[in-house]
Amino acid sequence: MTIQLKVNGAMRSVPAEPDTPLLYVLRNDLGLNGAKFGCGLGQCGACTVLLDGQPTRSCSTPLGEVGESEVVTIEGLGSAQKPHALQQAFIDEQAAQCGYCINGMIMTAKAILDATPHPTEQQVREGLMLNLCRCGTHNRIVRAVMRAARNGGRT
Repeated sequence: MTIQLKVNGAMRSVPAEPDTPLLYVLRNDLGLNGAKFGCGLGQCGACTVLLDGQPTRSCSTPLGEVGESEVVTIEGLGSAQKPHALQQAFIDEQAAQCGYCINGMIMTAKAILDATPHPTEQQVREGLMLNLCRCGTHNRIVRAVMRAARNGGRT
């Protein structure tokens, strides 16, 4: 079966069944490897993408539920040559240690800043609390989101 979906602004066709996890299609069929497989249960946040602007766990989202929604992955935010304000803030704050959780942190932070351009530190902490970081860089991650907010991280 071929399924159409909009990813990072482009319509894509993929040979997949509706019950295939969105994460598998992004990584295996479309070569978008920013979203990571962490727990496979939607609990850690490493696989987070934006689905119509809302942070969504792609490992537990069946492709058939995506429908006509727009999927945005971290690859759709910026590039190495021109990083998104959030990506730049994470670089400036050295927020990544191993980097495994950073995709989910950035995608969730983007949704936070889109909804609340000037959040308090408490709002950022609460918004990110379901994204897990085993390296313990949460304080640097929060500083990065706050930096992005100060620098106009809402796009």
